Amino acid sequence: MAELRRCGWSTTDPLYIDYHDKEWGVPVHDDRRLFEFLVLEGAQAGLSWLTILKRREGYRKAFDRFDVEKVARYDESDMRRLLSDRGIIRNRLKIASAITNAWAFLDIQEEFGSFDSYIWKFVGGRPVVNRFRTLGQIPARTALSDRISAELRGRGFSFVGSTIVYAHMQATGMVNDHLVSCFRHRQVQNETR
Repeated sequence: MAELRRCGWSTTDPLYIDYHDKEWGVPVHDDRRLFEFLVLEGAQAGLSWLTILKRREGYRKAFDRFDVEKVARYDESDMRRLLSDRGIIRNRLKIASAITNAWAFLDIQEEFGSFDSYIWKFVGGRPVVNRFRTLGQIPARTALSDRISAELRGRGFSFVGSTIVYAHMQATGMVNDHLVSCFRHRQVQNETR
């Protein structure tokens, strides 16, 4: 049996391969998962995604399974608890950002009915399907991620620079950046129809 062709970044780590094969690029329309990816992408800043994936369960436990209403109510005692939690990246700015972003996330839910409705409007409700042949062709940011980043910052979010936003778009399937040679490119495209 021939080995499946994957995007080159998925390495040989089983956790990375599982993430690539099952999640990356698949459209997410669940607000809890969208909030989870916002927190995790912000935590990744300056680190590898594999570092964050290895701590994902720790984040789920530490942040009440990403219940945005609970996270928005975190206070200084929660901040101390999180700063001592070895299951997550213990960076004060990133932790504070997750809490602040929960408030902004709730504001968007109130205004648009859901974060999903808000964020997916930027791509007209359908994933952008790219046809990249090499990893070098995949951008770290785009004009669209620049625009979304600016709007999120204007709404009070932090740790949502354009590169983080583009990674969020890739992770949540707003863009399909699987290489055309990757077995998931067509599968993800078919899953969204």
